[in-house]
Amino acid sequence: KLRPGAPGFAMAEPAPVENEEEESDEGVQEHLKDAVAGTLKLKRLLSEGEDFLKKVGSSIKRRRTVERCGPAEQAKVTHLLTKWGALDDVLLRHVLEGLTIEELETLNASGYLPDKFNAWKSCADLTAMHIAGMRERNTAGGGALDAIAAFRFNWKLDGTTDPILRKLCHKDLRYVLTHYDGVKELASLIQEAVDSEPDATATGVASTAPGCTALGRFNRLELIDAEADAAVFGDANLSFALNLVRHRKALGHVGRVIATTFESLEVLRERYSEIDETIAELEKHFSEVYHEVDCTRIAVHAQFKNLERSLGAVYYNFPHAGAVGGFFDGHPLVNWRHENLMRLFFRALRAYVQPGGIVKVASNQGAVGVRYSYIICSAVENEFRHIETVPFLQWSLHRYGRSYGDRRDTYRRPDEGEGYNVQRAEKDMVYVFTYEPSGQPLPPQDIRLPPTFRTIEACPDGPFDGMTGESRKNLAKQLYRRFMLECSGTHVG
Repeated sequence: KLRPGAPGFAMAEPAPVENEEEESDEGVQEHLKDAVAGTLKLKRLLSEGEDFLKKVGSSIKRRRTVERCGPAEQAKVTHLLTKWGALDDVLLRHVLEGLTIEELETLNASGYLPDKFNAWKSCADLTAMHIAGMRERNTAGGGALDAIAAFRFNWKLDGTTDPILRKLCHKDLRYVLTHYDGVKELASLIQEAVDSEPDATATGVASTAPGCTALGRFNRLELIDAEADAAVFGDANLSFALNLVRHRKALGHVGRVIATTFESLEVLRERYSEIDETIAELEKHFSEVYHEVDCTRIAVHAQFKNLERSLGAVYYNFPHAGAVGGFFDGHPLVNWRHENLMRLFFRALRAYVQPGGIVKVASNQGAVGVRYSYIICSAVENEFRHIETVPFLQWSLHRYGRSYGDRRDTYRRPDEGEGYNVQRAEKDMVYVFTYEPSGQPLPPQDIRLPPTFRTIEACPDGPFDGMTGESRKNLAKQLYRRFMLECSGTHVG
């Protein structure tokens, strides 16, 4: 992975972009086009008629403009900028243009005013943080959440149901959580559960054990479908996949493990001296190892052909869209990449995960790149129900060789006395979801708006601080090209 902006960095020219009508559908089959539609939309939004594009090469044609926000939203954005005395703040406008009309109205009614004199953060940065907090107040939070608390939040049940549910045994609680539809009275469903026969499958074990505890043990001990395939995405040094393979073998599972990395094998060999031995052991256990796999574009990878509805478990530990030198992960000029990573990941999974399959995403609840709300909200809008949040250190698979996933791994690792900055291990969580497709087509995947080239060039802080003229324009071009490469599935950094 290469890091744009570094001295001597040579950036490849972006591939020629044809008219929208001629734009590639990535060559995927018809039933998989929805899985890549989001990345195509990102490309269109990034390259919509910028003057910069005309100068890069004559083969690049101007696209039909993609609407970034509607007239009602645009009017409200202008109203807020006028109210705050920030009409000329291009980056702040970019932040506001990514909001819905309801969010804009809430922001306007709240009386919020960004601090123009903040010594550390720009108005755009402060506003983006405020909006993220505003959204997260409507979630169940990023901390530990057991199965009953998640169930109550999903169905908006009041506190009176909590002691009732906690008295149920494993068999009855699992029945209620599986069959509740929001229509039948909870008391009637509980009686139905009591009268039901114990499940003869593996999930029916310990039927008389305390319900919430038993369900939590399943997610902590990784008692997944023994016959279904499992996939691991973004496993930089493949140590987690190896941990999972050994675990499944010890349990007598026959389902295979598909281990993937975002980097090429050549890059992995530069960073991890042990990588060939790890791959050899994975293959010894009949695992399949694929490199250069973008988890937001699974449908374009030939290795995943004919694997639709085959995955019973999916893992993605500590997702990150890649650091951009000079910016914190939460900066609005780069943070859209982290949110879209989760939105496009869960949309891509819909074609490959079995109904009832489990998806686990580990992250720090205080992360400002991939925020916990990005994970949970992206999953829910793609029909992956949030069933529990498990503290990472309580997960039976937490002992593996953590890595940074970039060039730092060449000379240091987080598990060798080098910790992640501003992240505490006790705040690491595993967000657990189960796929429950309704059978109805979903609307097109929403994405967080990427910045235009003019927005990038107008950035007042980060590496742009103090830059003027051609140096500012050249850095903006580098960032713009990097974003375009990332949307094409090329890892940079």
